[in-house]
Amino acid sequence: MVFSSITFLFYYLPALIILYYIAPKKLKNFVMFLASMVFYAWGEIRFIPVMLALSVEDYVCARLMDKYSDNKRLKRLFMLISVCSNLGVLLFFKYTNFFVGNLNALVGGGIPEPNIILPIGVSFNSFQSISYAIDVYRGTTDSEKSYYNYLTYTTLFPQIIAGPIVRYVTVENDLDDHLLTADSFSRGSRRFLIGLGKKVLIANNVGFLWSQISAGTAGEPSVLLYWIGIIAYTFQIYFDFSGYSDMAIGLARIFGLTFDENFNYPYISRNITEFWRRWHITLGAWFRDYVYIPMGGNRCSKLKQLRNLLVVWALTGFWHGASWNFVFWGLYFAIILIIEKFVLLRFWHKVPRVLQHIYTLLLIVISWVIFYFEDLSVMGTYFAGMFGLQNVPLCNMQALYHLLSYGLIFALAAFFSTPAFQKILNRLECSTRKPVLVGTSLGYVFMFAACIAYLVNSTYNPFLYFRF
Repeated sequence: MVFSSITFLFYYLPALIILYYIAPKKLKNFVMFLASMVFYAWGEIRFIPVMLALSVEDYVCARLMDKYSDNKRLKRLFMLISVCSNLGVLLFFKYTNFFVGNLNALVGGGIPEPNIILPIGVSFNSFQSISYAIDVYRGTTDSEKSYYNYLTYTTLFPQIIAGPIVRYVTVENDLDDHLLTADSFSRGSRRFLIGLGKKVLIANNVGFLWSQISAGTAGEPSVLLYWIGIIAYTFQIYFDFSGYSDMAIGLARIFGLTFDENFNYPYISRNITEFWRRWHITLGAWFRDYVYIPMGGNRCSKLKQLRNLLVVWALTGFWHGASWNFVFWGLYFAIILIIEKFVLLRFWHKVPRVLQHIYTLLLIVISWVIFYFEDLSVMGTYFAGMFGLQNVPLCNMQALYHLLSYGLIFALAAFFSTPAFQKILNRLECSTRKPVLVGTSLGYVFMFAACIAYLVNSTYNPFLYFRF
């Protein structure tokens, strides 16, 4: 069965919110946990025992780390047990087919590839649990004394499919306090609706165009059509992923929880270093704090810094999927970041801003070709089409038709990729004039109605990051 978190939200979210708000304080975490279990069961019930078993192990190992805090050897052992167990589950479910397939290709063997189904949110859940174990080991936080609270944390359904990666220290106090206010409900609801609008009204529309162009069903190819397609995907992946993050952050706020921001308008960046400070912020912070810095970070020789960057970005790419194109995608950014760090950024301030943005956006668009195509030969064909290395025209009627058909939504996507809309929205929401407040509220109602209408009438509703 194809899992639809949107379907789950619309069927059960209103009832869940009511139940959560009327439940006594001691039962609120239970309501959240119960909702998470329904969420998991909706997608794939068979993996719930695996998740619960891991949560027990992580909880026990953390408690033992606190108990034997004076015994460094035992403390390290319990940390390693927790980390290795979560990594083992992640590697087994996500990468077994990849390793078997590459082993067969390498030695010419005939090892049958197992048909392993990927559990919902295994990448995000594993990284959250690993961060918890390491933080307890480092003394950044104490272990959670209540298994009940820890289970609520490790199963939080709002962000489990596509993040953000939530560290325990971020929600530790919220799991006890449950500070529910009219303001948090209002802000959370607005944030959720903005995320829903991003995903449904923008990502789905440009994504449909990309699905046609990438499949070769959008008409005769041309250089312009190839560029229209990958620009559509560039917008789709941003609005899909940031839209889901907005919905998760909004839902968390409704339930009295605070999640870290995951995006900060990455397409306005002026170099790739800045782009990765703005894109998937929680993932970048995770690799920085738990891989890059422990390997030495910047506080080592240049040769080791190069090694650290290559390892971190190869892992970042591989985390996204069990395919070589993701590794190449990570290394692609590693090479650019190395060049920027040791060469370009030294004189970058002398380059006109327009050229800085063109440079950054061009490299980002190219990266999404590497990211999307797992078949390297198809990837090469698409690149050849983009750069006029195929026997196709520069422009044709099909390309012009799609450009005219999607020109408005491309313009809106470009506008909403900047902070301009949020600044306008902040001014409207801060206004004390009644007509402005009513108009803003009606705008949210209209957007919600438009989303419902689109979901009812459309069969195209993918979540890109579900497969990661």
